Amino acid sequence: MYPPPIEKLIRLFSRFPTIGPRTATRFVFHCLDSKKEEIDELIDGLKELKKSVKNCKLCFRSILSEDSLCAVCKDKKRNHDTICVVEKETDLLSIESTGEYEGIYFVLGGTVSPLKKEDFKKIRVKELKDRIENPKKFNLPKTKEVIIATNQNTEGEATAIYLARVLNALKIKNTRLGRGMPTGGELEYADEETLSYALKGRK
Repeated sequence: MYPPPIEKLIRLFSRFPTIGPRTATRFVFHCLDSKKEEIDELIDGLKELKKSVKNCKLCFRSILSEDSLCAVCKDKKRNHDTICVVEKETDLLSIESTGEYEGIYFVLGGTVSPLKKEDFKKIRVKELKDRIENPKKFNLPKTKEVIIATNQNTEGEATAIYLARVLNALKIKNTRLGRGMPTGGELEYADEETLSYALKGRK
């Protein structure tokens, strides 16, 4: 339907989370209608993003390239023996905004589908196990509790069940967020009061 360069960009934009072909098409035509300076600014921003941002070596949160740890992992006042495992960084920020949690985090980088075995290779379970099994390697105390804070949807539930099995094998206490989060709800969009209640009621 469209010239090859437009079709290519539609495919590329469609790779973004929650972006379908229709929204991707709107993005492409917005770019076509934009001034060259605006497109150059977008390209420069993307290049700077890849050049200047990396992951915290402990929790995999985004940080500037010159740092090795994020602000939370650096904070000695936090409970470094408690790890809250989240699907993505936006979930971490949602929980942090409640002011209720005093431990540290771990960003899985996604979820697993019950029907797709290849998904298990895409999340950072190996890195989580390494962090728990080798605390001295990371200058951390022994882990006392892992809070599994995945979303209340099919993929989140499948991921939580899988993580619980892994942690039980390591003989690590693991808990889930308590009531407060609605079924099908996502942490990123939950209000602070709901998240606070879910944290306090974990089991």
